[in-house]
Amino acid sequence: MVGRIKTSRTKSLLLLLLTVAIGIGLNFLGRLLNSILGLPLYLDNIGTILTALTGGVVPCITVGFFSNLLNGINDATSMYYAVISILIAAAAMECVKKRLLTRFPHVLLSILLFALIGGGIGGLLTWLINGKSFGEGFSADLAAKISEGLSLSYFSSNMLSTFLVDIVDKAATTLSSLLLFALVPQKLMDVLQSQSWYLRRSRSQRSGTTRKRLSLSVKASLAVSLPLTIAIIGAVAVSIIQYHNSILREYEDKGGVVTAILEGMLDREQVEDLLDNGREAEGYWEMVKELDNVLEASPEVKYIYAYQVLEDGCHVVYDMDVPNMEADFPGDVIEYDDTISKYAERFLSGQDIPPDVTVDEYGWLLSVYRPVRDPEGRLLCYAIVDLSMDNLRAEEIAFLAKLISLFIGFLFLIIVHSIWLTQLFIIQPVNTIADAANRFSYDTPEARAQSRKMVEALKITSGDEIENLYRAYQQTTSDMMDYIDEVQHKSDQISNLQNGLILVLADIVESRDQNTGDHVKKTSAYVAIILEQMKREGIYVDKLTDTYIYDVVHSAPLHDVGKITISDTILNKPGKLTDEEFAVMKTHAASGEVIIDRVIDSMGEETDYLNEARNLAAYHHEKWNGQGYPKGFKGEEIPLSARVMAVADVFDALVSRRSYKGPYSLEKSLEIIREGAGSHFDPQVVKAFLDAEPDIRRVATLNLENEDYKQYNV
Repeated sequence: MVGRIKTSRTKSLLLLLLTVAIGIGLNFLGRLLNSILGLPLYLDNIGTILTALTGGVVPCITVGFFSNLLNGINDATSMYYAVISILIAAAAMECVKKRLLTRFPHVLLSILLFALIGGGIGGLLTWLINGKSFGEGFSADLAAKISEGLSLSYFSSNMLSTFLVDIVDKAATTLSSLLLFALVPQKLMDVLQSQSWYLRRSRSQRSGTTRKRLSLSVKASLAVSLPLTIAIIGAVAVSIIQYHNSILREYEDKGGVVTAILEGMLDREQVEDLLDNGREAEGYWEMVKELDNVLEASPEVKYIYAYQVLEDGCHVVYDMDVPNMEADFPGDVIEYDDTISKYAERFLSGQDIPPDVTVDEYGWLLSVYRPVRDPEGRLLCYAIVDLSMDNLRAEEIAFLAKLISLFIGFLFLIIVHSIWLTQLFIIQPVNTIADAANRFSYDTPEARAQSRKMVEALKITSGDEIENLYRAYQQTTSDMMDYIDEVQHKSDQISNLQNGLILVLADIVESRDQNTGDHVKKTSAYVAIILEQMKREGIYVDKLTDTYIYDVVHSAPLHDVGKITISDTILNKPGKLTDEEFAVMKTHAASGEVIIDRVIDSMGEETDYLNEARNLAAYHHEKWNGQGYPKGFKGEEIPLSARVMAVADVFDALVSRRSYKGPYSLEKSLEIIREGAGSHFDPQVVKAFLDAEPDIRRVATLNLENEDYKQYNV
């Protein structure tokens, strides 16, 4: 059995890829047809449901996920709905298992289930991603009519509208899939269902010989998914904290601008005139008009006012009328509010007041204070602005919903594929050996001879530890060295799995940056080439051990992990960044160091691997002449790994296309690196880089999926 699987593995893999490609293609065609016809539907799950009927779990889930991921190239929002497509794929598999899609009356239940996922969960996800809004279009128009006719709330009417539209969409999708399935020849179905990736139960499982405990496939998926889930939770937590802080700073900056405008309108004479004459003061209505314009241009600004804070209370210098709240008159004296009470001594002594967040009957507000002084520095009053934080919560929910939906999609995909690979490479051959062991007979010489022939007939030649187990079982003995080799090989597998997960997380971070493409793999390949060349030339020979090179190359994908803290607006700006934007962009180096430090702290100890990851993340923008950032290190103060990454990072940026520039030629890029030796770059590193020019050119022209990357340990 296993022997036959091995001999046909290449064809089986090609058939799997073809099945997935057809499924994704049908999803694209359905979406294209819907666009051409101008229908208010989606029709983007036809291939997913057909693959569930023909291909089984692995291709079905893969089609569902990658259809949305590829659609995300043109419409970034699509990738956040990958989790919905995966849930529909899982539901389709369950319907196939229960034969709900093969009997017409039950097809209606399947359509309802798909609509509950697409219209129910998908509608809720839309509401979260759009910041508690459902957007516009046919569904929104239908929701308005439902709301008018049934007197439902905005949320309820839109959810009902989305569900109703999705019932029509899933009915058309399901019926189209069933029609295509009816055209599939039975011989082709027999071939598909015989493939190892179809995930059938083994004979020992069917016979019920295993105890009711966690299966090996479940344990393997847990071994993969649990560490990945922990990493994802950490990444999400760091992302949302950084996002919250960045938005909060934006609000504080807006408040500072408005208070500065108010400060510019107030001098000693104006303040005294307002306190004495109230709204009759000269220039009062001009102030009102100008600040009304400010309020209209800044929807976050809710209240604008100015107080003199004295012992007897707050003397109103200026207060703005807003809807549903009448302003206090200049000259009125009112009691301290909570914030002024908290900082009373600082107000009375004329000190600066930090921004303060409050939640009270006026809402969730951020208050920004600016002391207004005369030319001699004497305090006149405080200009105060209250900004509504309600939109911040909606933006945070939308950001969190996008992250979680994307990560859940990845996690589900990884679990399914880990189960499949475990079934293919471990469970099937192990159960074959176990089944032979259960039927092995010791009663007579003839029985023993027959049993030996039975075991030999298995001919398990999988070429891994399973074959070792088979050989050991055949010989009824084991050698201690075999166990050591097996443990070492498993350790390598775990190490490869760790590196793979690191690369996946790095790709998730890089996928936010629409400019970088295959930046992670190529910079890692350049780093490997440079380090190996330096080792051959005897450069930094005391430092460049095999372990050091391994640690640097395999931690290189994390060099830009700090970009997760940079907003999409700056990260993907299609043009040159302003000075302020570039200042924000530069913080990714320090942020990367903080993120990896947190990982090190969580482990309780520092490892060479993570230490090099931190060095790469923190210092790859330092320059040999000390003019880099974030700390201005120079020369050999900069860690060697970061000096190598600096060359690799700049070179890849030069030869790659960006939204704000075309790719430079290899010759011009190499010349720029050569000119940077001794100023931007370590001259020794540049020498090794240029000496390895043939390998550098080869990597620069490789495709992302090219197998040649493996020779660079990427």
